Amino acid sequence: MEINKIYNENCLETMAKMPDGFVDLTVTSPPYDNLRTYNGYSFDFEAVAKELFRVTKQGGVVVWVVGDATIKGSETGTSFRQALYFMDCGFNLHDTMIWSKPSFTAVGALKTRYAQTFEYMFVFSKGKIKTFNALKDRKTTSRSKDKHGMIRQKDGGFRPMSNRGKQYGEFGIRYNVWDMPPVMSNIERKGHPAQFPEQLANDHILSWSNEGDTVLDCFMGSGTTAKMAKANNRNYIGFELSKEYCDIAEKRIKNHFVQERINENIR
Repeated sequence: MEINKIYNENCLETMAKMPDGFVDLTVTSPPYDNLRTYNGYSFDFEAVAKELFRVTKQGGVVVWVVGDATIKGSETGTSFRQALYFMDCGFNLHDTMIWSKPSFTAVGALKTRYAQTFEYMFVFSKGKIKTFNALKDRKTTSRSKDKHGMIRQKDGGFRPMSNRGKQYGEFGIRYNVWDMPPVMSNIERKGHPAQFPEQLANDHILSWSNEGDTVLDCFMGSGTTAKMAKANNRNYIGFELSKEYCDIAEKRIKNHFVQERINENIR
């Protein structure tokens, strides 16, 4: 199986050619609940989930970015059913993260419910997670220099945290709700209806993989995951049914490295 390549194929066909335990990390967002057209393509979720478990290395991670449509007054709950099915396949639900978007992205029937401004980012691990590079960019706001947190006990009481008395650094580990604007402008959009932000792919790749690891996106779309994998010295492999999207992705990756070489020459 050739890496650093986007295959213009159904992801199930290509994953079937992969040996067991082939990839370290998957970062993807499937076409869910027919919220976008994606050039008319759909997918067999259960078959994809089973194959993702097989091709993921022990300790590897799948980041599944997903949301729900509202149909006849009810959210579909597709995201939760998918999360539970991943667990049935053998994955651990390592973290339920939230991609929080700015208020101007709000959607929903505001007469009957609060406007939605988020998507789920389910982080699944195959066994005990092997890589976590914590992003420390949360500005410390504590008035005290010394840590003084407490942990709630089963009986309702509290005990001091093990790090009590140690000093806070200037920045703490980021929480699992990530505030990040979506790709909105026509300049940023690359011919795809639901391109996720480069920063989102970048930060998951940094968090759950190391240099030299192989990162998969089984719904590659416009190539964001591949571009950010290579930008962070990871290998990538991707699948995309639409030839149009494959061409867009290849162009983005090529342009990124052309620009990098230009920048290096300027320096």
